[in-house]
Amino acid sequence: MTELIHDFGLAVRHFRDQRGWSQELLAEKADLNRSYLGEVERGRAIPSLVTVGKLAAALELPLSSLLAHCERQAA
Repeated sequence: MTELIHDFGLAVRHFRDQRGWSQELLAEKADLNRSYLGEVERGRAIPSLVTVGKLAAALELPLSSLLAHCERQAA
């Protein structure tokens, strides 16, 4: 389970970096606290489904694409 949490954080960071966004910008777009987003990216916080949806929307990705990238990280 902890690998899944870690891999999700890596997926969020990947898409954020791909866009050249800071954690502050993504947090603002997703209506999240920046320090919480950092915890998610480091795999130290377990985001709710609502939070995962906010992150996908902020990154302008279908939820399924964000999760699929997470699965590829684990493979």
